Amino acid sequence: MTSAHTISVRDKAPLSARIGKILLFILLVILLLAFILPFILVIFNAFKSMNDITANPMAAVGAHGFTLKNFVGAMAKMKFWTVLGNSVIITTCATILTILFSAMAAFVIARNPQWKASMILLTAMVASMVIPFQVLMVPIVSVYGGLFGILNSRITLILMHVGFSVSMATFMFHGSIRSNIPVELEEAADIDGCSRWKTFWTIVFPLLKPMIATVTVIDAMAFWNDYLLPSLILQKPSSLWTIPIATQQFYGTYSTDLGLVLAALLLAMLPILVLYLFLQRFIVEGVTSGAVKG
Repeated sequence: MTSAHTISVRDKAPLSARIGKILLFILLVILLLAFILPFILVIFNAFKSMNDITANPMAAVGAHGFTLKNFVGAMAKMKFWTVLGNSVIITTCATILTILFSAMAAFVIARNPQWKASMILLTAMVASMVIPFQVLMVPIVSVYGGLFGILNSRITLILMHVGFSVSMATFMFHGSIRSNIPVELEEAADIDGCSRWKTFWTIVFPLLKPMIATVTVIDAMAFWNDYLLPSLILQKPSSLWTIPIATQQFYGTYSTDLGLVLAALLLAMLPILVLYLFLQRFIVEGVTSGAVKG
């Protein structure tokens, strides 16, 4: 009797486990569809006329078929190549500077915990992350615009992007250096006569590749999609606008051409989407595993 009961329990356990996996899979599929549906609708409707979008926005193909007029009109109205160049320059420069400054600062702080200045600086950076940007909006416009007169400049926007993002990036690099990069590697380089500057660039910085990819994706997406800060800094002329600012031209007071809007949004998201697809494999890469055997 006991043996038969044991066999029945063993038969039920795998069945309940399979049911749980099936339910979990169904839940994940539902969540995937919920998250990806807006993106799919943007793609479908970007190739439809305004009348087709209004008549049936959920349809994959409109009554008049596919059209590329939305993309031609959107690119012409927003001066796509000009604003694309501005976005690329600002995002690239701000991301590179953020990574360089943050990685160097994190290395100094992580390898010199005995310095009081290190802990004070790290604490100040962490504390600054909780300050809402809206609190700084008025000082930015009044001080940097009215007092110094340095608004309407790509350089000003790049430096402000770096200033607002360097705290989080330093915090992330600091944790990565302390957790994933053994001190023994640096000690071995020091014994071989390598300077601290050379040690950082030839040993530490290459081993930060997964964290560099993570910071690149996070900050590049933030810089690329940011509307509020560029709208405060790049007020005029329109030749300095980034893509998020240029897309606001499609929203009228009384009417909005949804076809142009969706085409512009699709054009705006494609470059950063390609960047994410290219870098996402580096985020989970464990390049330091097995570097030092204990």
